[in-house]
Amino acid sequence: MKILVINGPNLNLLGEREPGIYGNNSLENINAGLKKLAEDNGAQIEFYQSNHEGAIIDKLHDSRTDTDCVIINAGAYTHYSYAIRDAISAIKIPVIEVHLSNIHAREKFRENSVISAVCKGTIAGFGEYSYTLALQYALTLKK
Repeated sequence: MKILVINGPNLNLLGEREPGIYGNNSLENINAGLKKLAEDNGAQIEFYQSNHEGAIIDKLHDSRTDTDCVIINAGAYTHYSYAIRDAISAIKIPVIEVHLSNIHAREKFRENSVISAVCKGTIAGFGEYSYTLALQYALTLKK
């Protein structure tokens, strides 16, 4: 089983950026925990982060033939990127949307996710554990 974790804009600054909202842990540390969990369950995991919409779309397209599940935190693109939404819809593999914070308890513009409707599900508001929950579900998809 192969799982791809995609992180969007500004998530490379986790641990530095607004720790009261996003926590104190770095993306590298979060990824290390996910890697251990995946390997302990016999799965391969790949991590990708980009601040660029087109690069995220290209990575989604590339994943369609060799990936069993995608976990995505699209960052701010969650709220307005119909292009990422269309890419998720096009690849026809399960995609799990994650957010560190509860997007429904934040600013009004963050309450709406344009990608949720084409994702298998959404996990939000549990900090870095949102990723762990998504990975635990992805591992149940083993063939």
